[in-house]
Amino acid sequence: MQKSIFRKYFSICTSLILASILILGIALMLFASQYFKTEKYDLLSSNVEKAVNILEESTNSINHTSVNSITKSFLEILSDAIEAEFYVVGMEGRTAYCTEEYPCRHTTYILSEEILNRLNKNNAYRELGNLGNIYKQNYYTVGQKVFNQQGQTIGYVFASMKASGPLKDFLGEILKMFLISSIAVLIVVTIIIYFVTHQMVKPLREMSEAAQEFGKGDFSKRLTVDDYNEIGQLAMALNNMAQSLSTLETMRRSFIANVSHELKTPMTTIGGFIDGILDGTIAPEKQKQYLRIVSDEVKRLARLVRSMLNLAQVEAGEMQLNLEKVDMVDTICQTLFSLEKQIEAKQLEVRGLDREKVFVEADSDLIHQVIYNLTENAIKFSNEGGYLEFEFLKEGNRMLIGIKNSGEGLSKEEIPRVFDRFYKTDRSRGLDKNGVGLGLYIVRSIVNLHGGEIMVKSAQGEYCEFLFTLPCAKTSKFKRTNHERT
Repeated sequence: MQKSIFRKYFSICTSLILASILILGIALMLFASQYFKTEKYDLLSSNVEKAVNILEESTNSINHTSVNSITKSFLEILSDAIEAEFYVVGMEGRTAYCTEEYPCRHTTYILSEEILNRLNKNNAYRELGNLGNIYKQNYYTVGQKVFNQQGQTIGYVFASMKASGPLKDFLGEILKMFLISSIAVLIVVTIIIYFVTHQMVKPLREMSEAAQEFGKGDFSKRLTVDDYNEIGQLAMALNNMAQSLSTLETMRRSFIANVSHELKTPMTTIGGFIDGILDGTIAPEKQKQYLRIVSDEVKRLARLVRSMLNLAQVEAGEMQLNLEKVDMVDTICQTLFSLEKQIEAKQLEVRGLDREKVFVEADSDLIHQVIYNLTENAIKFSNEGGYLEFEFLKEGNRMLIGIKNSGEGLSKEEIPRVFDRFYKTDRSRGLDKNGVGLGLYIVRSIVNLHGGEIMVKSAQGEYCEFLFTLPCAKTSKFKRTNHERT
């Protein structure tokens, strides 16, 4: 990928520079050509004007005998100075004198009436051409009228200069200087573009190498971010992605290890006891006892599989909420009735339920699972003769619900991990033989699915309290729903 991007960017930049140089060269040649043409016209015009002034001072008419030797010498000097041909033309268009060597081509031709009419009309004449087929190639030609002392036109003065040769030499020199300068600039710019492009592509190459490492499962590589531009932002995104993937990979490995451990222990127990019964190692009178243990382990496996299925549904977003108006006080009371034996066994005092109904908007089955898991944990880890306390506090459009129990509580090290998958404290491993370490994780997932939050507060040796929020019920909405059902 790096080579193709490098070559593409380098070739585009080089092509743009070459195209710019080409356009600049064409524009330069056009402007230089126009400048040369204007400069030659101005040069011819100024010298023709000098020749006209001399003629107007020395003669009152123009014919073969009217141009004196002084005027001829002056015209020859002008001709040599600017390398042009000067010729004096009478009113009828016939040449009276020419600085060209004999035989003069102008004397064999009579200027056309069209040329003379244009000169008379505009008081001046300019042309890039062959002057009515007098020349075989293009010439710059300028003409002006000559007046006598009475202000009458007595003739014309023309000056012609070759166009192709001088222009070609002039443009050739300009082109030569332009090419030398362009080649020097092109070499320098190409070298600069090469290194700049290489430097720009370098981070992309590093990203490509990092992505390949990520694909192999190595998420330890990090990219250096020098600038907060588009490439820098991409590098930061890749670093964040690598961190997330590393965390997910760690969680995945931990999840697999925990699942393997949780499955291995009951399956080993089941397999060992079944084999002992089949091969007669376990005496017949003890087989029923061990079959009860096998039954408990099978139920534990069933709970683990069911919890994992629920967890998978929540994480995949496949669990659909059936929102309705739920009375949290009634839900907690039903849960306490189902856990009555455990409460009586520990002689626990129940507090906080002597109040009016508290309605929330939730899925009744899922919220019952939340209340059951939290209440069962609270009973399980409370001290004998202790208490269970329930708290309800409305905060805006949300209801805060707390489930608190007296007892040993959680340590500061355990609190941040209590909602992790398969996490069981050392104390819970001794007290909770049937748990699989997914209950609190599922509780948090269900609460989050309702748009709520859950947290835990604990003072070690005193109490532990779980608090979570749920949306308050919208009375009008549920009244309408109940009316429609009736």
